[in-house]
Amino acid sequence: MTGKLYLVPTPIGNLEDITLRAIRILKEVDLILAEDTRTSAPLLKHFGIDKKVYAHHQHNEHKASSEIVRFLQEGQNIALISDAGTPAVSDPGFYLVREVLKNDIELECLPGATAFVPALVNSGLPTDRFTFEGFLPVKKGRQTRLRELAEEPRTMIIYESPHRLLKSLDEFITVFGEDRPASVSRELTKMFEETVRGSLSEVKSYYESNTLKGEFVVIIGGKEGKKNVNKKENEL
Repeated sequence: MTGKLYLVPTPIGNLEDITLRAIRILKEVDLILAEDTRTSAPLLKHFGIDKKVYAHHQHNEHKASSEIVRFLQEGQNIALISDAGTPAVSDPGFYLVREVLKNDIELECLPGATAFVPALVNSGLPTDRFTFEGFLPVKKGRQTRLRELAEEPRTMIIYESPHRLLKSLDEFITVFGEDRPASVSRELTKMFEETVRGSLSEVKSYYESNTLKGEFVVIIGGKEGKKNVNKKENEL
């Protein structure tokens, strides 16, 4: 019988956010694929998980996937984890999932931590309809995508790195207007978790004089969403 590939979400910060089922699966599988073995080592050690761990990241996933499929076909059960959150969501995993399904191998994705859900719910912006954009193109295709999003009526979710945040906020102001409602969350589930809400210009002003550290999730109201803003803590 062939084995099964498990996609196992890991905490985005607070180790208590891993599920009991995730811990059980990681202890039961034959081997674990990790985006960065150095990042995953403390997590696995903390929960007493002693398994063979192999690196599986964006630079080797195309080459490694055929070998992983072979392991699965030989009957091994394998778990894929990313550095934080759910594999294949702005992280490696999509290509492997596609190859596994192409070869009629069983696949199971566990529910669990991901950064954009708490950021969206915390934002106070409409959650009934939204579009997840992940990381926007850095160069090629970026302006085209932003122009397309200018007419987007749904709440938008965008991931951004600390060194690009201010530049991106400038671009968002140019495209969406300085008064477009927004919310920026950083360090979610960690000690210095913070969510800042207001207009795009107010959020940019805040981060021009405050800490730019951690991974950021930017939530932007859709074109018709101005009246739906629900400002709470950290109101600017």
